[in-house]
Amino acid sequence: MGALQSLPDEPEYREFTEKTGFSFEQIGILHKRFKQLSHNEDTLRRADIDTIPDLACNPIRTQIIEAFFDKRNFHQNGDGTVQEIGFEEFLVVMSHFRPPALNMTEEQRENIRREKLRFLFNMHDTDNDGTITLEEYRHVVEELLSRSGALGKETAKGIADAAMLEVASISMGHMEPDEFYEGITFEHFLKILKDIEIETRMNIRFLNMDTTTLCKEVGGTLIGENGLVLMTGVDLSYC
Repeated sequence: MGALQSLPDEPEYREFTEKTGFSFEQIGILHKRFKQLSHNEDTLRRADIDTIPDLACNPIRTQIIEAFFDKRNFHQNGDGTVQEIGFEEFLVVMSHFRPPALNMTEEQRENIRREKLRFLFNMHDTDNDGTITLEEYRHVVEELLSRSGALGKETAKGIADAAMLEVASISMGHMEPDEFYEGITFEHFLKILKDIEIETRMNIRFLNMDTTTLCKEVGGTLIGENGLVLMTGVDLSYC
């Protein structure tokens, strides 16, 4: 499972640098955080991530936790989930939050953008059927809006349904009365978010390269112009 007990100048770190784009120093910082979360074990379980304080009140904590154990996010062609992950898998998942380098080509930047959006899409496509269905989307919106107590579940449900109708009109254009919108495909997802600067909303900041201080910013709740709620951020750091 990619467990790691080596030092930053050993071959595993060089391999991880090529795979994720993180520097040796950044990988070392993330390794320290991994060890803290796993209580110095070689693998990380869901219960370990569930102890992060910011997750306690996060309305989509389940989706955030599951993202770390979803094989679709390991830069492999697998699907399904695993019960535990090693440092390599943890690092690959965290690499989805790596900001683009200044010297990247437009093609590289676009690839990173697509990877980030695929990560978000996977988080909401909980049954891995290639679409975010109304039920999946409704669940997220209900949790986000009703958790505060300001809105009841029925009101949240109505907002979710109205937002999905708008998404359908953007994705499909004119629909006949008897047509049924099955859900948001990844191509529709890209179209909906074409004007969202996801690169600055999903990123990791390393505040002090001499310590284990690390801050992951996901930009809070990310909402598209059409009202599509995408994600609520969580801090995995010491910040």
